[in-house]
Amino acid sequence: MTLSGSVFTTNAGLPEADAVHVFVHMHTLPCESILVRSDETKIELFGNNAKRYVWRKSNTAHHPEHTIPTVKHGGGSIMVWACFSSAGTGKMVKIDGKMDGAKYRTILEENLIESAKDLRLGRRFVFQQDNNPKHKAKSTMEWFKNKHIQVLEWPSQSPDLNPIKNLWQELKTAVHKCSPSNLTELELFCKEEWGKNVSLSMCKTD
Repeated sequence: MTLSGSVFTTNAGLPEADAVHVFVHMHTLPCESILVRSDETKIELFGNNAKRYVWRKSNTAHHPEHTIPTVKHGGGSIMVWACFSSAGTGKMVKIDGKMDGAKYRTILEENLIESAKDLRLGRRFVFQQDNNPKHKAKSTMEWFKNKHIQVLEWPSQSPDLNPIKNLWQELKTAVHKCSPSNLTELELFCKEEWGKNVSLSMCKTD
């Protein structure tokens, strides 16, 4: 979103009223507050971007030593939840089974506040999540209230506003370069790359 004179424009396809709402709300947060953003994503074992390169002689492209066997349905995938702030990346956790409101609250309970402590934010943070029903469920919002965590009010149609999407792409590229061969390695590499190699400069979006 950009501000030109008195006219708001947005690349996220938001209605103008929502774009104005986001801009005003984010710029009226307490100056000492830091946004902690979170999201979930699916990471494929053998993603479309997992390219491999070999040196070979002409007309040997299909020799067995120059090919990689394909795996039906991509070899599987995992779902992960993670969070980050301008201070760096927080915790990442693999989501086992179907994600529902109860499981989401368990993830928050075990990882969100601990991430804030690890990043030395204390309670000086505002939490951002998307408007997925399990995120906005009454029980979940009551959990935030009981924990005294302020949640950033977000428009109903805002698929592209959370910059964690950029970190997901960087993470997936880094993980595929590690060439995981099974889902256990995929989870291990995801957590390792998230914790050490995801660019801190990309986290500084506040």
